[in-house]
Amino acid sequence: MPAAAAPIISLVQKLVLYETRARYFLVGSNHAETKYRVLKIDRTEPKDLVIIDDRHVYTQQEVRELLGRLDLGNRTKMGQKGSSGLFRAVSAFGVVGFVRFLEGYYIVLITKRRKMADIGGHAIYKIEDTNMIYIPNDSVRITHPDEARYLRIFQNVDLSSNFYFSYSYDLSHSLQYNLTVLQMPLEMLKSETTQTRQESFDIFEDEGLITQGGSGVFGICSEPYMKYVWNGELLDIIKNTVHRDWLLYIIHGFCGQSKLLIYGRPVYVTLIARRSSKFAGTRFLKRGANCEGDVANEVETEQILCDASVMSFTAGSYSSYVQVRGSVPLYWSQDISTMMPKPPITLDQADPFAHVAALHFDQMLQRFGSPIIILNLVKEREKRKHERILSEELVAAVTYLNQFLPPEHTIIYIPWDMAKYTKSKLCNVLDRLNVIAESVVKKTGFFVNRPDSYCSILRPDEKWNELGGCVIPTGRLQTGVLRTNCVDCLDRTNTAQFMVGKCALAYQLYSLGLIDKPNLQFDTDAVRLFEELYEDHGDTLSLQYGGSQLVHRVKTYRKIAPWTQHSKDIMQTLSRYYSNAFSDADRQDSINLFLGVFHPTEGKPHLWELPTDFYLHHKNTMQLSATRRSYTYWWTPEVIKYLPLPYDEVTCAANLKKLIVKKFHKYEEEIDIHNEFFRPHELSSFDDTFCLAMTSSARDFMPKTVGIDPSPFTVRKPDETGKSVLGNKSSREEAVLQRKTAASAPPPPSEEAASSSSEDDSGTDREDEGSVSQRSTPVKMTDTGDSAKVTENVVQPMKEVYGINLSDGLSEEDLCIYLRFEQLGQSQHRQDKSSQQFCSRCPDGVIKLTPISAFSQDNIYEVQPPRVDRKSTEIFQAHIQASQGIMQPLGKEDTSMYREYIRNRYL
Repeated sequence: MPAAAAPIISLVQKLVLYETRARYFLVGSNHAETKYRVLKIDRTEPKDLVIIDDRHVYTQQEVRELLGRLDLGNRTKMGQKGSSGLFRAVSAFGVVGFVRFLEGYYIVLITKRRKMADIGGHAIYKIEDTNMIYIPNDSVRITHPDEARYLRIFQNVDLSSNFYFSYSYDLSHSLQYNLTVLQMPLEMLKSETTQTRQESFDIFEDEGLITQGGSGVFGICSEPYMKYVWNGELLDIIKNTVHRDWLLYIIHGFCGQSKLLIYGRPVYVTLIARRSSKFAGTRFLKRGANCEGDVANEVETEQILCDASVMSFTAGSYSSYVQVRGSVPLYWSQDISTMMPKPPITLDQADPFAHVAALHFDQMLQRFGSPIIILNLVKEREKRKHERILSEELVAAVTYLNQFLPPEHTIIYIPWDMAKYTKSKLCNVLDRLNVIAESVVKKTGFFVNRPDSYCSILRPDEKWNELGGCVIPTGRLQTGVLRTNCVDCLDRTNTAQFMVGKCALAYQLYSLGLIDKPNLQFDTDAVRLFEELYEDHGDTLSLQYGGSQLVHRVKTYRKIAPWTQHSKDIMQTLSRYYSNAFSDADRQDSINLFLGVFHPTEGKPHLWELPTDFYLHHKNTMQLSATRRSYTYWWTPEVIKYLPLPYDEVTCAANLKKLIVKKFHKYEEEIDIHNEFFRPHELSSFDDTFCLAMTSSARDFMPKTVGIDPSPFTVRKPDETGKSVLGNKSSREEAVLQRKTAASAPPPPSEEAASSSSEDDSGTDREDEGSVSQRSTPVKMTDTGDSAKVTENVVQPMKEVYGINLSDGLSEEDLCIYLRFEQLGQSQHRQDKSSQQFCSRCPDGVIKLTPISAFSQDNIYEVQPPRVDRKSTEIFQAHIQASQGIMQPLGKEDTSMYREYIRNRYL
């Protein structure tokens, strides 16, 4: 089936900033450096930002001529005949945005990136380094004494710490949304294309477009979900004045990808966490929710499973499952001035009509559909009321809201005291979580872009038939979401999300035809790989919000953690306490300034002079809302109409306005993901080709001994892993710790080749590549004794590795078996004369097979039946009619044959 649409790939992937005394010229190009765009930034304005975008797409020759004219013109003006008038300032990979404090504007550029994941050929990059450049010239600069302090506060937000972007994949939306948009009906795309052309401000937008029917492909670019975009405020000033290719939206959270190898078939498991930019902050300074329904520490976690053997979104198999964590949606806080490890929980405002909870769940219904399932993990029984305060208020809020919702769309509330079950020796925490996970996944379902496989119809599974969600002709949709919370939404929440994700992973693998039952067991290579992904995910989110890594992990709740883990837990607790007490206030100021919650203004108090930021995040304290929401009909009317489907994914007029649709040539670079991924226009290097070094189940988890089942779904012993054989345990743990804490540290020297630096990838200067390519990894020299020991441990006998000695000749029986398998393989396809002649020369012991039909299309996705001649079709139809009692008249040959049979049988 031809693709209805394709994602639009940004034309601005490589940037070079040129400067003169009066202007900055930002030249951006696509990766092939065949199309360019140019921005002109005025440097003569001391406090205003003046940007000119001519919106013309230049060729490489046109850009060279333009830069040459600018260089020559500035030489003449400045009287510098012997020197250049146009200077190259910096090379970059994207624009984070523009920001102003008390003086002029700064431009923030991405100067170093690293590829972290790949989804359908769309690369996801992590920001490794940035550069902040002051725009106004020194001659017009108006200095301010507090400018440097604001600059330091702004730069405390480390952009090299878990910020991600993509040039062609919308990271702010889920995979289900992105693929649903691409499957819109063609009629709607055509009408939306016409509307986009009429409203377009780009006079060169449709230059050279072929308008004959069927000759083009629709390209779609959707508006990002601004709740998970962290540089929206930095790009807001240029959003309406420049082309969309200049707008590079970044998310904050986590992104990890691992390879699950199933008998040689690669399956990518990707984990993406999007941290909300609304009501964002640190642990004790941001609790509960604000007046707009945004909660603290809200993170949307999505696990994506894709068959890596097929790259395309239209032909490949993709599946995803989404779940959410977030603080309890109430007005509550904790006072940290008492310097207590667990400050008392206080309810700040009375909310008898659950106004803030209604706003929060209305957002969730609009984005995820119904049902909304709440898994509350806070303590239920305490000697002194602490966490139970939140449970009682949350139960009252959900009960109040549910009485007005339709019965089929009510909010499901599941309370479970996880801490109590952990202390009990008779209860298994993960077994109980597994039961909850099964019920949750059955209610919400999951997303898959393929219809149910034929094998699941032939061998139906009871659990599969009870699965919820929405079944459509092209696959399945997830409707609803699980919302997990404890007090901090860190340790307990991460373990609960892992168990739900593990259950959903089993269904995802089953839907793609990779396992025979939707069930995964612990201590398998697949679950160990998934557990490591979730631990990295939990450590990263915990560092961002709490200031330390996870204290309690999955192994802690399984009660198989080593005794040394207890000392590490104590150190993590102390680290978290120190961070909360001494550094969280500065981090909160940096986040408020970076996200635009606070705008420095002359004559008003500075950021560090404010006693609290409560008024910045709760806008209703400064001015009353113009409209008051209903206490009973607390939801948005359009949202309830389409439930259980999420309103954001419904094809309606309001959602179509959020799309940018344009028609391209079939092989245009803006939609050709094949060229974008494989890059046939350039000479490939090993550094770029293998820059994404992901964890592999076969290399890192499968045992290296012979006689072990290579399936990643086979249960292993605790010490029977690839990691226990590969090397020293302590060095391995240090490597894992370095990978987990890479959020706040640059990559090690050995990874510099894997990181894409601006000097290597700029494309306009190639002089430095020789020195970069000559770098090598240092080799540790050892004496002969050590090397002999290493060789003795690493090199194994050929008999032990392969099961046979390859140098020995094959026996006659083994050779005969091999020839039989060779003949079977050749018989699967149509044979030519040469193969038939080969069959005539085969030994007597070899089975001779002659194919009577051939399948022209036979792969894992579809089978095209062979063509049958007319006579065979008539015989088959007569057989069918005979079973229905419709007999065909006998011909002369049939009559004579029957008489001959009777004569021989009875006469």
